[in-house]
This record gives sequence, C-alpha cells and structure tokens, in this order.
Amino acid sequence: MATHLKVTAVLFMIIGALIVCMALLASVLFGVLGGVVGASGDEGAGVAVAFLGLTGAIATTVLLALAVPYFVCGWGLLKRRSWARVMGIILAAIALPKFPIGTAFGVYALIILFQKDTEKLLA
Repeated sequence: MATHLKVTAVLFMIIGALIVCMALLASVLFGVLGGVVGASGDEGAGVAVAFLGLTGAIATTVLLALAVPYFVCGWGLLKRRSWARVMGIILAAIALPKFPIGTAFGVYALIILFQKDTEKLLA
C-alpha cells in the first residue's frame, strides 16, 4: 500500500504541475493576443489590450492558486501527514467530473485514500 500512496502523491504533484503549465500558457496566450490587438491600431485597441492583460493576469493567478493545494497534498502524502488524506479525498472528489483524466485520477486516488492500510500509514 505504501507504493500506491507514493504513486498517488506523485500524481497529485503532476496534476499541480499541469495546472502551473496551464497558467503559463494562459499568460502567454493573453500576452500574444494583447500584442496582436495592440498592433492592429484600431480604435479602442488600448482598452482591449488592457482588458486582455487583466483577464490574463486574473486567469494566471487563479490557476496558480488552484495548483497550490495539489502540491501541498502531494507533499503531505509523501511525508505521511494525516491531514493530507482528508485533503486528498476532497481534491480527488473535485477531480471526478473532469472526464476522462480527472475521473480516472479521482477514482484511483479515492480507492487508495479510503483503504484501511492507508489510514494506518498516515496515522
């Protein structure tokens, strides 16, 4: 069961890293869009560039904030902290509707985190 717990912890960290990649992609995407709109020279382009910049900054910030719990949970599971089990159950349940990868991850994580052996490892 210890191996499955490590795999689950690493999966939490991988999902956190994927969310960070999405944040960076959003930042680049909105930056490029802002550059294209700004270069067009149309009337109101300045307002659009400001809007795109603000939207990109908000999207990046929100995604980075969403990645933090996954890293914290993965670290907690690797260090065998009891609170990480509850956090992992919550994050895995939230991932379930994100078909197909989130569903597969959520089901696997829930199966591992609800095992009695896992509960003993994290006690």
